[in-house]
Amino acid sequence: MQKIVVLNPKGGSGKTTIATNLASYFAVQGLRPTLMDMDAQGSSSHWLSKRTQGQPLIHGIAGYERNTGMTRSFATRLPLDTQRLVVDTPAAVEAQRLADLTRNATAVLVPVLPSDIDIHAAAKCISNLLLVAKVRRDEHRIAVIANRVKKQTLIYKSLMKFLENLQIPVVTTLRDSQTYIRSAETGYGIFEMKPSTAREDLEHWLPLVGWLAQRKPLHIEPGTPAITSALTSTPKVATATLESILPPQPVAAKPSVFAPPTPAETPKLSPAAVMNAVASPASALSDRGGSSSKSRDSSESLLPSLLRRVFG
Repeated sequence: MQKIVVLNPKGGSGKTTIATNLASYFAVQGLRPTLMDMDAQGSSSHWLSKRTQGQPLIHGIAGYERNTGMTRSFATRLPLDTQRLVVDTPAAVEAQRLADLTRNATAVLVPVLPSDIDIHAAAKCISNLLLVAKVRRDEHRIAVIANRVKKQTLIYKSLMKFLENLQIPVVTTLRDSQTYIRSAETGYGIFEMKPSTAREDLEHWLPLVGWLAQRKPLHIEPGTPAITSALTSTPKVATATLESILPPQPVAAKPSVFAPPTPAETPKLSPAAVMNAVASPASALSDRGGSSSKSRDSSESLLPSLLRRVFG
């Protein structure tokens, strides 16, 4: 089973849009997805409530609810036939919770909008994933999605340059489209719409679903809680700055306009910690996880069917 976490503590980055449309894609492909809504606003749950009986089935878990009549583990248990778990995380999630949210995750998707504020928020999020949640770069589980972009703008070019410096793969760019608004209003994913209606947007999803198909699933027992905690003590909060996850710059180079000044009271990371954080991985888009074809996820065979759906 694959567990895909859509994560960015910055609100309004498009987490729900990506989570719901991913769940829709898996449902169309017959992979029996479960969509877990961790956001107290309940946007993913509201989208599920609009779906009709004739649409492909998506099981929903309202992870934000607190039911006093049952334990948390029981309330968030996965259906036995779940093959894909998509987790829509809340805004302002604390760094200490990242380890629980990302444990056993096949992929962690970080959507980023083309704005200066969102760029810095994404840098902090990725820093916490590397240094607090201990998601290693060489596992190739973290990927960035540039969301709601207009490619001819200067801020888009600045965003792509910044993401390139992070050395985290940008698996796709999603345009600012009315198709996603219609999807949210109707309870339909773009993969359930007429190809003529969503053709251009579907093309942008091909790199993303292709990258997910290459991820090696981690073992998650069906019927177990979707989110588990293995914390035995209070985790330390990362004190990393933006510079700690960027490659080292030449001394004479002009400072990046995106790098915020480091407060005097912020403790510096040791050289060893910095080197570990900025270790350059091989490209995740070409990575096959070092496994044989037998150990790859069976969803890799789904790409031809999606290509036929988009291009006829």
